[in-house]
Amino acid sequence: MSELHNKSVADLAAMLKNKEVSAVEVATRFLARMGGNPHNAFLDIHSEVTLAQAQASDDKIAAGTAGPLEGVPIAHKDIFVTQDFATTAGSKILQDYRSPFDATVVTRLRDAGMVTLGKLNCDEFAMGSANENSAYGAVTNPWDITRIPGGSSGGSAAAVAARLTPAATGTDTGGSIRQPAAFCGITGIKPTYGRASRYGMVAFASSLDQAGPMARSAEDCALLLSAMCGPDLDRDSTSLNVAKEDFSLGLMQPLQGVRVGIPSEFFGEGLASDVRSTIDTALKQLQAQGAKLVPIALPRTELSIPVYYIIAPAEASSNLSRFDGVKFGHRAKEFSDLADMYERTRSEAFGDEVKRRIMIGAYVLSHGYYDAYYLQAQKIRRMIADDFQQAFSQCDVIAGPVAPTTAWKLGDKSDDPLANYLADIFTLPASLAGLPGMSLPVGFGENGMPVGMQLIGNYLQEARLLNVAHQYQLHTDHHTQAPGGAA
Repeated sequence: MSELHNKSVADLAAMLKNKEVSAVEVATRFLARMGGNPHNAFLDIHSEVTLAQAQASDDKIAAGTAGPLEGVPIAHKDIFVTQDFATTAGSKILQDYRSPFDATVVTRLRDAGMVTLGKLNCDEFAMGSANENSAYGAVTNPWDITRIPGGSSGGSAAAVAARLTPAATGTDTGGSIRQPAAFCGITGIKPTYGRASRYGMVAFASSLDQAGPMARSAEDCALLLSAMCGPDLDRDSTSLNVAKEDFSLGLMQPLQGVRVGIPSEFFGEGLASDVRSTIDTALKQLQAQGAKLVPIALPRTELSIPVYYIIAPAEASSNLSRFDGVKFGHRAKEFSDLADMYERTRSEAFGDEVKRRIMIGAYVLSHGYYDAYYLQAQKIRRMIADDFQQAFSQCDVIAGPVAPTTAWKLGDKSDDPLANYLADIFTLPASLAGLPGMSLPVGFGENGMPVGMQLIGNYLQEARLLNVAHQYQLHTDHHTQAPGGAA
């Protein structure tokens, strides 16, 4: 049983189905590894809840009513509301908050049989690229505890990399699944906007936020995404009316003739040499498997940063206005009137980055600046989406780096918000366009830290991305490697 933590989602599902191991045994093994909360990855753990869910899974397996992922453990980013675990969104303003319901994504994964291990640390309200903005302390990278794991889903990425859980949920607003997956050497996918319900996700930027799975391999992500996705029209107005899909069915398609677009803008000045050489080697591997590399252009890539950091803060300033100390969450103990209560509550409980984005958002939406900033940003957003459609007339998928560098040292950019924002240059365009994107591990940089390759597909083309990633992983072993101490 000591090797259970090294098993993939697919392996565990098969072992549980065949009764080679019980769900209680699996859950117990992972709970033991979580003891002491390595890497500060978890924010809430209740072993009695986890073991009760595991026992229920064992009962279903015995009765022949098991779901496709019955008994397989998972942990949820603390941006998804849950009844049995606290939901803080990494913020003091929601400290100890308990939701009266589960997020749709949580419900669907539980319906598939998955057992919840706990809630995972994240940047406050998912705002960050390093997971240093959590009110409950920074998460560390299992490959080097002096470095960041990426953000905002850094707790999710670190927990999967350290083998504290075989799978985790994440959310991606501007790259917050793909970038931490790359920095921690795991696989993660952001589906097309609207594929996974946002009901029960604590909102950051409503037109950008999207849930997705994080695991060791593309095969695992395909299984998880199949359970997570599907219409939720009654509860999420942005949910796509697209039938559920089994993303694992197309994994074995050969890459012969697949056109892989290589955007010149992703390989220019600013890309670290070790990241570039590692990505180049991965692209050669795709070529060796029959894929054809096609040069393409995404000319408005650089504009994605100013566009995103106008639109996302604008939406955040609206979404976070509900946290005022009146209905739920933190409330200042001393205040003179209602306005003073609002000010003191938010000043005490919001972190610096959240305050910064709220102020930026309020500014760009204010009278006299809406047309100059917000409206112009929305127009350029449409142009960025058009650039992708032009590119997809020449290729089937787009490939490139996830981030310009590997994970940096803790604190290196904490005093320079702009430097953090610039690290999202390659992930923001797909988010603004609402396209599916994923990260898969393809090697290591000069400092021994993982490098991730990004794949971007056209709308509703998650199956193609997962197929390309899976075929690559059949011929490489980067996704199987674990940081020291995790094996």
